[in-house]
Formats: sequence, structure tokens, C-alpha cells
Amino acid sequence: MKEQVNYLPISREKDAWLKSTIRDIPDFPKPGIVFKDLTTLLKDRKAFSYVIDVLSEKFAPLKPDYVAGIEARGFILGPAIAYEIGCGFIPIRKPGKLPHKVEKAVYDLEYGSDCVEIHVDAIEDHEKVVIIDDLLATGGTAEAAYRLLKTVGADVRGIGFVVELGFLKGRLKLPTGMEIFSVINYD
Repeated sequence: MKEQVNYLPISREKDAWLKSTIRDIPDFPKPGIVFKDLTTLLKDRKAFSYVIDVLSEKFAPLKPDYVAGIEARGFILGPAIAYEIGCGFIPIRKPGKLPHKVEKAVYDLEYGSDCVEIHVDAIEDHEKVVIIDDLLATGGTAEAAYRLLKTVGADVRGIGFVVELGFLKGRLKLPTGMEIFSVINYD
């Protein structure tokens, strides 16, 4: 892991700067929704490095054995954070993408339901895991990932996001008693 950077908590200036690297896409994926497009943050090397450093600094003290990244942008962030912390990476995928025997967790969306899967042998009982995803909205995907990891025996220590849409109150769906952290929050 790199030398500690001591970014926490982030300043108003850093918050404004990071938000300026995120593009709003109106009416996507459906009318009335303003999609927070993080691809513009990811292509900005300083912003990308910054969020990886902040999330790594936040979760390194939990000494996880693994970082679990939720498909798809959790696959971009999770391995980089796992590398910085010095642990392994576990993918949590959409249905039908993993080649071995899987466990799955179904969750509700505003317009239906979806599912995430993990290999049944991804984790030994009581190994420590941190979940990473790009964005916390209504909380369904992160909560399903948490349930899935608990099903395969993980000791989930924290959940981290680059962006939280606080006004959607997705954090309320997540379990209490663990570290839940977002670098940027839109209230």
C-alpha cells in the first residue's frame, strides 16, 4: 500500500472539485431520472487517484482479506482498492456471468427486480470483506451484495461508495454496526 495520504474528511473544495468531474445525464435510464455518470470522474487521473486513495485510506484499518466489487463499476474501483490495501478481490456479478457454482441474492428495483451472484467458494467462513461500488442510490444492490456475502460466510466490515445520493435514503437499507462511507454525497 502507498504511504497514508490522510484525505479524510474531504474539504468543501475537494467535494466541489470531485462533483465537477461527474457528468449529469438527464432522463436516463428513464424520464425524470438524472443519471450521475462517473465515467468522466474515472477518466480524470487526479480524481480517479483521489477517490481510490480516499477509499483505501478509509477501509485499510479494517484489515479486510478481500474487497468485493459489485458489477460493473465496482470492478473498476474494487481491484485498485484491493491492490492499495494489499488484499484479494472478489467479483459480485449479474446473473449468468460466473462459471462455477453460485449463490444468488434477488433485490427489488423501482421497475422490477434484479439479482447478483457470487461463487460459493469465494470466501472461507469469517474472512473479512469490504464491499465497494460506485454509487449508493436506493440501496438495493448493496444490501443484496451484503446478504450474499453473509450467505457464503463472510464477515462484512464495511461498504464504500464514490457517490451517495443521500436524498434517496439508500443507506437506511444497509445494515447498521459497520463502516458505511461515501466520498461524495448529494443531499
